[in-house]
Amino acid sequence: MDIKDYLDSLVEKNNTEAFIKDDPVQFPHRYSDIRDIEIVSFLVATIAWGNRKMILNNANKMLDIMGKSPYDYVMSCGWEKLDDGKCVHRTFFNRDLKYYCRGLKALYKVPHFVRNDNSLEDVFYNEEHDVWRGIHNFRDMMAEANGGTSKHISNPSCEAPMKGSACKRLHMALRWLVRDDGIVDLGVWKKLKPKDLMIPLDVHVARVSRDLGLIERKSNDRQTVELLTNKLREFDKEDPVKYDFALFGVELM
Repeated sequence: MDIKDYLDSLVEKNNTEAFIKDDPVQFPHRYSDIRDIEIVSFLVATIAWGNRKMILNNANKMLDIMGKSPYDYVMSCGWEKLDDGKCVHRTFFNRDLKYYCRGLKALYKVPHFVRNDNSLEDVFYNEEHDVWRGIHNFRDMMAEANGGTSKHISNPSCEAPMKGSACKRLHMALRWLVRDDGIVDLGVWKKLKPKDLMIPLDVHVARVSRDLGLIERKSNDRQTVELLTNKLREFDKEDPVKYDFALFGVELM
């Protein structure tokens, strides 16, 4: 079996409805309003690192605070009452949740971005279909609303001395919002296409990709994301990020 066939078999095995119940993607699946789905996607993806059981438990607790409609919670400023120092997940505290909520509220109030469907897709969309540029835009707008940047919104800039973050968690949220195969990912955004997406690169996916000979570069940064995604486009140019379902599931020896 060649590498493409091997990866395709893993995608078929893992990209199933059964996958949802044990993955953070379950949380945006709970909502039908596109604004709730967007907010939950960004917040849950932001805390999706570390022990999976802890991620799921803490995501549940965070969303319980926000009630039936995370969008209403954000826009009504329910988050202002939160105790800044209380931990949400690992190094993400209530002050970080408030940062996100304050920024999201500001974005939803920008007429240019909500003129059609009250969605935030236009924050990320540009004519070049450049998701890195979209992440820059999102990060800058969130910083403007809050008077500064957050370590929980990664910087993809490659300008010296920056190497360009892999932005794994943002790329994961974008995968949820853009891919639309009717199985795991929700695909509520329609301007950005699956072919525009970048692979969500974490330590495990990077190690597996090197073991399989997909990449050689050692750093887990933006350049490696681009190299790996371009390699995966050789297998499926329209939907390279579907191979996230394969790479995460490979067991290292």
